[in-house]
Amino acid sequence: MGEIILKNIKKSYEKGETVIENLDLTIEEGLFTVLVGASGCGKSTTLRMIAGLEKETSGEIYIDGKLMNGVEPGKRNVAMVFQNYALYPTMTVRGNIEFGLKNKKIPKVEIKKIVAEIADTVGLTEYLDKKPEQLSGGQRQRVALARAMVKKPAVFLMDEPLSNLDAKLRSQMRAELIELHQKLKATFLYVTHDQIEAMSMGDKIVLMDKGEIKQIDSPKEIYNKPQNKFTAQFIGTPPMNVLECRTLKGYEFEGKPKFLGFRPEKAKTGSNIYEFNKNAFKLNGRILTKEMLGSETLYKVKTDFGNIVVKLYENNDIESDNIVIYVDYNDLVYFDKDENRIEGVKCIAKETIYVNEEVI
Repeated sequence: MGEIILKNIKKSYEKGETVIENLDLTIEEGLFTVLVGASGCGKSTTLRMIAGLEKETSGEIYIDGKLMNGVEPGKRNVAMVFQNYALYPTMTVRGNIEFGLKNKKIPKVEIKKIVAEIADTVGLTEYLDKKPEQLSGGQRQRVALARAMVKKPAVFLMDEPLSNLDAKLRSQMRAELIELHQKLKATFLYVTHDQIEAMSMGDKIVLMDKGEIKQIDSPKEIYNKPQNKFTAQFIGTPPMNVLECRTLKGYEFEGKPKFLGFRPEKAKTGSNIYEFNKNAFKLNGRILTKEMLGSETLYKVKTDFGNIVVKLYENNDIESDNIVIYVDYNDLVYFDKDENRIEGVKCIAKETIYVNEEVI
């Protein structure tokens, strides 16, 4: 069990600031769901209301079909994992893990068995007699997870738990959290501002902005089929290139798009003329910067219609500063004046296009 349902949730503070208004959200049982968005978008506030650490102004919160409004945090069958670990520094790892069990008056023999099982699950067996100060950041985060696990909650709530770790350790802990979720089969609700964490860990992503949900989808769908301009430019590293259609001289559109977009990796380019493809959208550009990232290279390119980013993979280096960019028409996406995605738009080249002084 572990389904969470939020109905018409509103959260306002004393000064009249409304952070969340009319939020409806269902967190499916057993999934690894990630709330992602920029700082101040309302994701942590949503998590804390589910945990009972903050009170909703109005609306209803259900966990496992039971109304949680007014229910104390300790009686909600959830476990919270914070970014600062919140460990007891004077206790050993064993002491931190078994603390909650002792408070429940569980027999010592059973406590010993539970601690041993959980320590084995999160890889802490050899550290049980050490204190937090003797552990690395990743090990301390595992202790925090283990302490949450002893409660056997229906829901794990995690508020940016990896933000204090370095990049290498964050990557390692992402993999460990995925494995842990697969072992426990519990509902994980994870908050982050880091879209890489969201895309790599989540079964489902909930993208928020200014207290509103912009899109809920799987990582694959939210990347390949963004439903609005905000999602297109938030998800993706680097984000989608977006140009205003009215500036694109030489093209006209069937439909009423205001913006045209394409992913950086969908662009093909070179310093020489490519064989003309009539199904391609073309831009002339000049390289401003080049970032070598191992197997791929990012080029920031200045065009007459704004700066864009092109992602090319190894063995596709560019020698000249002046380049031509090609994007297959099928890889273009369009957004209307309200910045929502629209389908059925057709891009048509209406003028003769010149590339390196050659007519194509």
